[in-house]
Parts: sequence; C-alpha cells; structure tokens
Amino acid sequence: MTPPTTTSALRITEDNLRALRAHGEQTYPNECCGVLLGRNVDGVNHVQEVLPAGNTRTDSAHNRYNIAPQELVRIQRQGRARGLDIVGFYHSHPDHPAMWSVTDIAEAHWIGCSYIITSVVKGAATETNSFLLTGSGEEDKAFARQALELAAPQVVADTLLACRP
Repeated sequence: MTPPTTTSALRITEDNLRALRAHGEQTYPNECCGVLLGRNVDGVNHVQEVLPAGNTRTDSAHNRYNIAPQELVRIQRQGRARGLDIVGFYHSHPDHPAMWSVTDIAEAHWIGCSYIITSVVKGAATETNSFLLTGSGEEDKAFARQALELAAPQVVADTLLACRP
C-alpha cells in the first residue's frame, strides 16, 4: 500500500543524511536507530542534528528497533537546552525496502514527527524515504509520504535562528 503524500517536508543537510545512512551500514545486518533534532517551521521539519541511538532490541534487532526511554529523555533534554525539539526519528531496514512496516506504524507515537527509513542492502545504504506521522492520536494515526529536501547547513541554521522563541 502506497501512503498518501503530504504537503509537509523534511529539510535536512546532505551531511546529516549521509550520517544516518552510514549508521545503517555500520549496524548491518541489524537495524540502526536515532533521533532528529531541529524545529518545525511552517509545516517543515528542519533537522539541525542527527543523533544515533542504541538499538536495545535483543530479540530481533535484525528487523526491529527500540530506543531506551532513558536515552530518549536525555536526547530530548539535550535538544531543549539548545532550543531544539525532537522532529523525527530514523531507522534502517536491512535487506528490505525503505517503506514503513506494520510494526513501524504500531510503534510510532510522535504525531507530527518525521520517520526516516533507509534500506540497507547487503551492507550498502540504497534508498531513503521520509514519512510524517499524521492524525490526532493512536486511533487515527497514519504515515504520509513526506518530501525529503536537501538544504545547505547555513539555510537550516538561519531558518531555526529566525524562528527562535
């Protein structure tokens, strides 16, 4: 099933995109996971930082991931101290398409956040897609395909600086 496309976007620098794809290659054949820090400005999630997280799944790390709550709280506090929010998450799909799974939607809870998935085939990152978690809660949440836009680091920084509270 192809998810609907949303008008929102995820704006990320090439270096940050390269880093999360490399993380998927490094953890292959297991899934990698991490957090995207930045700000949402006018419906666009601007990624300032990509922070790798440990995959705490011990039962099936090759096709599932989990970020420990303590690590997630630490990352959230670290971001808030610098005026950044969690705007998304990323993980890899070893030897599977860069499309969300039934498990991905079941375990996604951050409405308005971007979820980046990178396909890693035989140890090499291939396709990367972004999906926005939409809805008002658990009962109507859904993933919508989201445009992944590359931006220069200074453009992301300037946008975030201009919109600081």
